[in-house]
Order: sequence, then structure tokens, then C-alpha cells
Amino acid sequence: MNVEFTGRHYKITSANRKEVETCLAKIQKFLGGEFETHVILSTEKRRYKAEINVVARKGTLVALAEAGDMTVAISEALHHLQKQAVKYKTRWRTKKRHQQRKWDAKPPAEEVQPTANPSEKAIVSVVVHKFPATAKTTDVHLTRSSDAVAIRPMTLEEAIKETHFRDRDVFVFRDPKGKVMVLHRTRDGKMELIEVP
Repeated sequence: MNVEFTGRHYKITSANRKEVETCLAKIQKFLGGEFETHVILSTEKRRYKAEINVVARKGTLVALAEAGDMTVAISEALHHLQKQAVKYKTRWRTKKRHQQRKWDAKPPAEEVQPTANPSEKAIVSVVVHKFPATAKTTDVHLTRSSDAVAIRPMTLEEAIKETHFRDRDVFVFRDPKGKVMVLHRTRDGKMELIEVP
């Protein structure tokens, strides 16, 4: 790990060097291998700026921070650099892991050559799609609703009006005889009546 320090209107102290080098040792675990680092510490009108440039194998990481104290600016820049290093490593890992394997690749389509004799049969390759071994499931979100159930018995016309009024797709009610009925609005907007036995 090669670290180069530059001070612009600021004298670099040994504490600053030690803080940067200890954090870069942690970042080296994420980036792996050797990399070059250039640290620029500067002051402008009571503002302290820290800029850290890391040149890794497959890219450059840049962290800038500005604060009222140099140690705060350095720690903010190093924190930002750690976030970038973690993102860099996960991006590199996902690119490496999601490469297409030989057995996942589609076989090349074979061309059917016409035969001289029409009575001869030509060999044609067929690709068969297979379904996944386990079906993908979605998370079920259950909510309790008292709006979709009628408390008093009502006729079919009243139930339809109530369903439209409450803007529900499913509405459960009892008819005047006490039989449980379910009104269901289909995707095309029609209403279905389901009688519960």
C-alpha cells in the first residue's frame, strides 16, 4: 500500500498520517492486493478539506469531505471511502458470480438441411423448456376488513349498491332468508354472485 500525502496551506501531523493509514489497512481487506492512495489535506477560510483518491485494480475511488476541524474532515472522508470500497467489492463479486455457465447457455440452433430424397426423414433438434423445481411464491399480506361484510340482511339489489358505494371487489352478505352470499367483481367489471352452501 503506497500512500502519498499532500498538504495545501496545512501542515500534516503524524496523528493525521496514522489515522489515514489505519483506515486504509481496513479498506485493503475489501479491495485486496496493492493500490495507490493520494491524500490531499487543505484549508480555505476556516474550512478544512480532505480528499482521498484510491487507485485500485479496476477503478478509482474518490472521497471528499469538508468540516470545521481537520480530524472530522479526515474521518468523514475515510467513512465515505469505506462505503465505496464495500460497494466496489460487492459489485465485483456479483459480476463474477453471475456469469453464464456452460449448462445454462442455450444450445445453438441447428439448421435443417434438405435431403435429396423426399422419403428420408431429416433430424431436427428440439429445445424443451423445463419448469423450475420449486415454484416462486410471493409474500402474502393479510389485512382484516369489516367494510366487506354486511351486518344486516339485505337483498341482492341492496348488496350490489352497497358494493359499488364501498368500492369493494368482494362483498359478503346474508339474504333475507339467512343464506350467506358473496358478490365478486371480476377483472372485466362484471359482478358474480356466489352462494355459500
